[in-house]
Amino acid sequence: MASSSHVAVCIDLARVRRNAEDIAKQTAVPIIAVVKADAYGLGAMRIAAALADLVQAFYVFDLREAVEYRLFDLTGKRTIALLGESDDPQDYLSQHVQPAVWTAERAAQLRSARPVLSVDTGQQRFACGSQDVSAVVRAGDIGEAFTHTSTLDQVRQFTQTMHEHGPAAGEGKLFLHAAGSSLLTEPEARLDAIRPGLALYRGAAHVSARLVEVRDSTGPAGYSGFLSPRHGVILAGYSHGLRPGPCLINGRRSRILEVGMQTSFVEAAAGDRVGDEVVLLGDALSEADVAAEWKTGPQEVLTRLCGAGIREYPPSHTNF
Repeated sequence: MASSSHVAVCIDLARVRRNAEDIAKQTAVPIIAVVKADAYGLGAMRIAAALADLVQAFYVFDLREAVEYRLFDLTGKRTIALLGESDDPQDYLSQHVQPAVWTAERAAQLRSARPVLSVDTGQQRFACGSQDVSAVVRAGDIGEAFTHTSTLDQVRQFTQTMHEHGPAAGEGKLFLHAAGSSLLTEPEARLDAIRPGLALYRGAAHVSARLVEVRDSTGPAGYSGFLSPRHGVILAGYSHGLRPGPCLINGRRSRILEVGMQTSFVEAAAGDRVGDEVVLLGDALSEADVAAEWKTGPQEVLTRLCGAGIREYPPSHTNF
């Protein structure tokens, strides 16, 4: 996806910290912060440094991300990686990364790296079924287990599985986590820790472009022949991750009418002029607002639009 200086991406790190503080107060359990995909596009290195004193650990998609983001160097905190190409425990130990495992063979290979068990509760990927839990726990001398879940029933399935197939009485209780952003309001889902991603980043990104052309329409316009009394052009398109949908111009709800490769047409009003800001995300336009019109999830909105330009971290937002 193209990145452009024509698109302003401002990340409010203080807002990220406030989100984490609110989550901690709400749940009263440790936070394992999800910073995969460059922290949903907000910049994992800056996000991790901002959250270091508020979270217990970080979670990434693979070992490569933990290395690239220098998570332990920046924070001194451990990381859980879902995937990793290496079978050498030292590759994980050197980065203070704990690999997720779901087979007894890999658990045994990575035993000295303190692997974490991944249990399937419905996604049917990168996780073991209940029948294999005991064998994997023994092979890896495992003390922690998690699942990817989006419903309370799946959390209950996870806890039941660990009760029935986890360590026997007297062998030590496993540290369990299941809840992501969608289940933070459910006390039963919090277990020993929570793993929020989106909830940490809501309201922290502001993405905008400027009108470079504004004119009264004289009939059908653009490639699609859209009709609008007045329209403007911004230097952002589908190569920046943009789609047709809502925007704000001069504080007014407006629309992105047509998206080209590097430019887009927006619906303009009589008072709109060249140089005016067009907000693509932020202010009164939330990730959920955009996602509803894009017919996707707010995570995708964040990841796409935060990669549309060069990220900036205004000093007034980083005094923590």
